[in-house]
Amino acid sequence: MAIPVTNNGIGIDFNEKGMSKSMKRLLLVLNCVMLGLGNCIGPQVQRLYFVKGGKRVWLSSCLETAGWPFLFIPIIISYLYRRNKGIPGTKLVSIRPALIIPCAVIGILTGADDYMYSYGVSLLPISTSALIIATQLAFTAGFAFLLVKQKFTSFTVNAVFLLCVGSVVLAFHTSSDRPANESNKQYFLGFFMTLGAAALYGFVLPAIELMCKKAKQPINYSLVMEMQVVMSFFATVVCAIGMVVNHDFTEISSEAREFELGITMYCLILILDTILWQLFFLGATGVIFCGSSLLSGIIIATLLPVTETLAVLFFHDKFQVEKAVSLILCLWGFVSYFYGKLQHTMNKKEASNLQLSQ
Repeated sequence: MAIPVTNNGIGIDFNEKGMSKSMKRLLLVLNCVMLGLGNCIGPQVQRLYFVKGGKRVWLSSCLETAGWPFLFIPIIISYLYRRNKGIPGTKLVSIRPALIIPCAVIGILTGADDYMYSYGVSLLPISTSALIIATQLAFTAGFAFLLVKQKFTSFTVNAVFLLCVGSVVLAFHTSSDRPANESNKQYFLGFFMTLGAAALYGFVLPAIELMCKKAKQPINYSLVMEMQVVMSFFATVVCAIGMVVNHDFTEISSEAREFELGITMYCLILILDTILWQLFFLGATGVIFCGSSLLSGIIIATLLPVTETLAVLFFHDKFQVEKAVSLILCLWGFVSYFYGKLQHTMNKKEASNLQLSQ
């Protein structure tokens, strides 16, 4: 189940013994689904918390990574499976100390990113914050080029361009989505905090890919989950410290009593928020290991119209014609990217067959 480093990033070796091509592709699809669920539904639940009376930004940001203990379940299952199969070198924890330090640094950055994003969600409608977050793709592409020497084909450039244009199209008439009774200072503070979150996470994704390329041990999906545990743990610690300073722990009980939907719904929203965001981060990291940081960024940007549509359904955000145009552009960019990947795979296969025939 090892995922070797290639010249273009982290990729799956489909010739590896013990796992079929279909199983490895299923792993990629599974991570895409987790990324999609967290990316599309997570912001809705998080916004619901603020709309119905929640005010603790540090608490909301802490929930984004607080679900890391759940990952011990698949880690233990993977360990038991490998031990029963008699795979040499099977350990419950395989991550080495040299890999823990960069995971911790990325986790601290993720904690800062969580806070900035939560701050933006507390002030901006989903339709606006999702639009700003979509600019993350441009940051991801730039940092992927600088950090991991990401190679860009014409199809990749076209996909990034279309997805970014799709985001820009959504900028038209977004001022009409401004919440009532919110000052210009609050609105623009939320705007720039969200933009900062997009830029920071645009750096985090290629940083994770770079960490994998520099890792001095075999990368497998069990190790992926262990790394995610470390990153989420340190991100949670950062946010928990913020909660202590801001007295969030002492205010949770009173906030729950005053929550518009009741104490039970308050608890359910916090739990669901925790689960969805953990799916998002694990899915994003998994897509990086199975593909690249750029692919992870493209999937996040592609799902923007879905997030917008859900915002219309749940929070009655306005759905102008610009959002329909954005949907078309995003889908076009998504198809362009995967068509380019298909062409690259076919050309590589033809070149390999030609070498064999000679």
